[in-house]
Amino acid sequence: MSLTTTQSKVYIEILRHIRAYIVEKQLSYGDKIPSEREFAEKLKVGRSSVREALRALELLGMIETRRGEGTFLKDFREHNLIELLGTFILEDSKAVVDIIQMNSLLEYNALQLVLQNNPEAELKLIAEKLSKNTVTRYECMKEIIQLSNNHLLFRIWMVINDYVTFVCKCDQVKVYSNEKLEMLVNTLLNKEQEKVFAAYEAVSLKEYVE
Repeated sequence: MSLTTTQSKVYIEILRHIRAYIVEKQLSYGDKIPSEREFAEKLKVGRSSVREALRALELLGMIETRRGEGTFLKDFREHNLIELLGTFILEDSKAVVDIIQMNSLLEYNALQLVLQNNPEAELKLIAEKLSKNTVTRYECMKEIIQLSNNHLLFRIWMVINDYVTFVCKCDQVKVYSNEKLEMLVNTLLNKEQEKVFAAYEAVSLKEYVE
């Protein structure tokens, strides 16, 4: 496909085509992607434009080039996007408040969906895990939000939570006791809507915006 847009749009279009190629070929972390030359020939654009797009992805830690081997996909959880953007856009106190509030809104809506779905067996497994092991807030909420059965909500929460961890300057380990997390899970099991959100307040991140 020929790209006949302006230089800035060519750059964005190349990134879109690289993404489409990864999805089409069902590539995953560790898989090799075409070279700069191969992408340039396939998209009928200059190698300099492809090089610029690949360098941007490498800067973010989403791909890596191995000398003599080629270019490979990296685990997106290892990328530097959160730190890069967080350094510039999350220094403002209002931005910090906004990101934590957004995280809470996503979690609140996920809890509502879990109440509707009533995944009893899965909630019992989470409760059992909490009774036997020390579980971080992040680990517990991740499992609960997955039970919302809304993949888009879950993916957005994962990204937002990375920013939350960045601005809170912590990894949320042992921020809340297992007892408080167990209370949240048990109220979900019992489908006690009012108590669910009261239990959630006890493990919310509001202390970071006060």
